[in-house]
Amino acid sequence: MSRLTIPTRDAAPAASQPLLDAVEKSLGVVPNLFRLVGQSPAALEGLLALNGALGKALDAKTRERIALAVAQANGCDYCLSAHSYLGLNLAKIDDAEIARNRAGHSSDARADAALIFATRLLASQGRVTDADIAAAKLAGFSEAQLIEIVALVAVNVFTNYVNNLADTDIDFPVVRAAQAA
Repeated sequence: MSRLTIPTRDAAPAASQPLLDAVEKSLGVVPNLFRLVGQSPAALEGLLALNGALGKALDAKTRERIALAVAQANGCDYCLSAHSYLGLNLAKIDDAEIARNRAGHSSDARADAALIFATRLLASQGRVTDADIAAAKLAGFSEAQLIEIVALVAVNVFTNYVNNLADTDIDFPVVRAAQAA
């Protein structure tokens, strides 16, 4: 059971209700994460705005791969469950590739470079080496895309930390960080 309250739509603050309605309209459902974050209308608005903007960054497979690698690194079962589901069903990433992504790698060379860069960002708190930047650029990532990878890591760290704090009830097929990636 979640350690923090996951309010229903009607129990959420009034300012969060239209935002939750927009999530439901977009996804057909309101995952527990959004209802949880909706306790703070400001945090929910920020999360949705950043997610919306980053939906235009890179491609869906790369975004899901980064989410999986970050969730695994942060031990976030909720986000691993959500992004495994989204990876399989939305981005069409197979189980073997999801396992590689969780370990910070990919069978695709360009995606592998993105995941290596993302996991080094996470491990170094953003203080990657010149060689890390050069490797990502050599793989074809522009400086703008490197900043997008930083933003993707950051938004995933936010959701990982919220879910780890709350021990959010998982409303996707359950995947555990402790399971072999």
